Amino acid sequence: MRREDFGLEAHEPEQTISIPVLTVKEMSKEERPRERAIKHGIESLTTAELLAIILRTGQQGFPVTDLCRQLMNDNDNSLLRLARRTRGELTLTKGIGDAKALQVEAMMEITRRYHLELIDSTTRILDPIKTSDSIFQRMRYRISNLDHEEVWILLLNRRNQVIKEFRLTSGSSTASVFDTKMILKRALLENAEGLAMCHNHPSGNLRPSPQDDNITRKLFAACTSLDLRMLDHVIITVNGFYSYSDEGRLG
Repeated sequence: MRREDFGLEAHEPEQTISIPVLTVKEMSKEERPRERAIKHGIESLTTAELLAIILRTGQQGFPVTDLCRQLMNDNDNSLLRLARRTRGELTLTKGIGDAKALQVEAMMEITRRYHLELIDSTTRILDPIKTSDSIFQRMRYRISNLDHEEVWILLLNRRNQVIKEFRLTSGSSTASVFDTKMILKRALLENAEGLAMCHNHPSGNLRPSPQDDNITRKLFAACTSLDLRMLDHVIITVNGFYSYSDEGRLG
């Protein structure tokens, strides 16, 4: 009997559709970091692979994983060095245009803000400045890895708690623009009882310069004349810090 004899339509036999499953090795290079992160955790990825997840795409014949490895190689595999690159310097790496350079800058800025948020939490704000290390820990993520000098002033109350902090200079010769009057004016307006000064050395050299010595003496004398306590002048780099107070050179 045929199917038609029972009033049934003839049908073609059903076909099984085979869906290929790609192994990690068969995936494109751009997909591999994501697959590994899902399977083994984000911490299993290299820095270049983490960057690849953020930048997402490369160029024809130049996968994003290769692009990110090249970017890290161009910066000695150092995030500290990468963070100091300008947008123009980032675009010198093959495959990095303005859009990708902005993505890298955004990533580094989020990292910086994360550390500042840790430092600026309520408990840290209320913690008094007791040592030179207190100043270093408070300011290291703000200025230690900058490619230019910045001078910051911390205004303190009677308990040495920070009531105000402000940037005095940025990107210029410290000695030529150092304004003692401005510091004292801000201190008086905030009813500060004391202050501490810090600035960074982009070169990484912790040794104070003659100009550093001069402005330290100048500010200490000015503070003394107004009965303001000058606790310290701390020079900060990514490698550590130098304290005038610890070295017995304040004043």
